[in-house]
Amino acid sequence: MEPIPFDKRSGKIWFNGKPVDWSDVKIHVLSHGLHYASCVFEGERVYDGEIFKLEEHTQRLFHSASRMGFKIPYKEEIINKSCKEIVSIQKVKNGYVRPVAWRGSEMMAISAQRTKIHVAIATWEWGSYFDPNLKLKGIKLDISKWRRPAPDTIPWDTKASGLYMICTLSKHEAEQKGFTDSLMLDYQGNVAEATGANIFFKKNNNELHTPIPDSFLNGITRRCVIDIAKEKKIKIVERKIKPEELSEFTGCFLTGTAAEVTPVSQIDKYNFEVCNVIKDLSESYQAIVRKKEKS
Repeated sequence: MEPIPFDKRSGKIWFNGKPVDWSDVKIHVLSHGLHYASCVFEGERVYDGEIFKLEEHTQRLFHSASRMGFKIPYKEEIINKSCKEIVSIQKVKNGYVRPVAWRGSEMMAISAQRTKIHVAIATWEWGSYFDPNLKLKGIKLDISKWRRPAPDTIPWDTKASGLYMICTLSKHEAEQKGFTDSLMLDYQGNVAEATGANIFFKKNNNELHTPIPDSFLNGITRRCVIDIAKEKKIKIVERKIKPEELSEFTGCFLTGTAAEVTPVSQIDKYNFEVCNVIKDLSESYQAIVRKKEKS
């Protein structure tokens, strides 16, 4: 069954200070954010009716806006409260929350100093980002021809919409070749991340190696999984990783708000085992987000 298009759904979206009917939330086609990517957003998970790490996501939203040169016209506390309010109104039990802020239609040029800043928060029921059956076996990644840009060329530590253009291109190309997602290298040719998730590798000695996030987002889930691993006395090594080193690793997984902890079975010609260490990290992460004791 095909999913309902997002513009055909019902209920409420929090829009510029209040809940508005879903179908009435509209922007003008000449909005600056649509043409010039002056737009920032967050992606948040709802587990059993509660938003996981809401405050951290909101802090990052405000950081992203600041880096993009505009100010969100609400306090962080209001955004936190409104995220919870819209989840309650929509009766979302296990789903996704998308806060987004963008420059409006007052100016249509490179310079947009006098544009109004709009804010919306939508939420919907949502299960697994990747096919649950594929997650059990591990997903397969292509290696993208597109690279994460140098940190002095973009606001790399934000969730700004323009940064995701090459992610969409990479994922589409991977899907057309039969892969689930794509591994992106950084501007120096080192391993960076997947199109919307951070990446970890496991060595034979159970050490976890992960790229240093110095030209891409240091994800909230990434940091959470590192804390889980440290509690389990698993050594974390953050370093530059060359693509040719992939043959030295026995396991691999992705982390992200959407991806959660997703095992990887293949990257290009390199194969990995969905091992017990990765399964245990995934189970421990699920126990945390659902506030349950891991058996």
